Amino acid sequence: MRNFIAFNPTRLHFGKKVVNELGSAAAALGKHALLVYGGGSVLRNGSHGDTLAQLNSAGLQVTEFKGIKPNPLVDDVRRAVKLGKESGADLVVALGGGSVIDSAKIIAVCMSGDYDAWDVMKGKHASLTSLPLIAALTLAATGTEMNGTSVLQNPETREKIGFNNEVMYPVHSFLDPSYSQSVPADYTAYGTVDLIAHCLEAWFGNGDATLSDRFVISIIQEAMEYGPALRMNPDNYELRARIMWAATNALNNTTLHGRQSGDWGVHALGHVLSFLYDTPHGATLSIIYPAWLRTMQVRAKERIELLGSGLFGTSGVEDTIHGLTELFTTLGSPVRCQDAGIELTSRGEILALMNQTRAGGIHYNLTEAEREEILEYIW
Repeated sequence: MRNFIAFNPTRLHFGKKVVNELGSAAAALGKHALLVYGGGSVLRNGSHGDTLAQLNSAGLQVTEFKGIKPNPLVDDVRRAVKLGKESGADLVVALGGGSVIDSAKIIAVCMSGDYDAWDVMKGKHASLTSLPLIAALTLAATGTEMNGTSVLQNPETREKIGFNNEVMYPVHSFLDPSYSQSVPADYTAYGTVDLIAHCLEAWFGNGDATLSDRFVISIIQEAMEYGPALRMNPDNYELRARIMWAATNALNNTTLHGRQSGDWGVHALGHVLSFLYDTPHGATLSIIYPAWLRTMQVRAKERIELLGSGLFGTSGVEDTIHGLTELFTTLGSPVRCQDAGIELTSRGEILALMNQTRAGGIHYNLTEAEREEILEYIW
């Protein structure tokens, strides 16, 4: 078991109507909020009106930036930074899912100093500061509401990458599962896959941490039990709550303590599909994970078998792969490229970008031959 430091400064508010506490929290941090969100979903589910009412009632001035995309772009972040600086905002409030909160993290950093968003993502600054950030979550998936990580893509450099820094933890995060009740079936499925994939990235990371392993198994079991039930009962608040809390714990460091790192190779491969075809993030993970496991069946044989034993009561690699594939299918997420509208003729383009970005993991780095093998399995 590796030495580690446990650190998580985010104060998380969970449950019905917790947004009623947002105004007082914001007033303690600033006087002028840049409210960042995506599209119409926050208008339809009531979260925008609730959040704006809270900020107004607490006496904050509000400037709004609308238009963060599901696969967030660095240029949108730059535009939000420009607006925020020109308006004089001293606080960032993110309203939405992972893409919005990820973007807001970099916006808050860049508004605090003379930083370019992509330079931040590329780790070009030895130290960073940030304006205070408040997150109001509307989609259970990434866990970004309780971590210091952001993912952005840059069409100019043809990259989709992640960056982590402890200044990017939200000061407060507000999680009302009722806001996710209007999320459509496909994005509900992608969110559940995303939380499972975060657990798997920890499982296949470097380091022996038995308690963290048990956390991984338990969180995935929550998704196995409540994810399919939620697909059949999308309006059920209790099911939404269980999946939302599982997603938060899948990536708030709970599963990583005692390890040197997670692996993150499947995420790196999936980012290529998202970049090229705007494929939803969770869909890329359900497509690639079974293929990655098949390619890693010798190198990671013991870990794959132990995973299958914990989740499915099986003892073989093939049974584990079959179990996860069936789980993704039951949730309603694609397990082949063609299921997501990606044709076989795209194979060469995908492989070229995977090799260009050297897509692979921290623990299980991939050779070009292994990337090519993975592509053989995703159609």
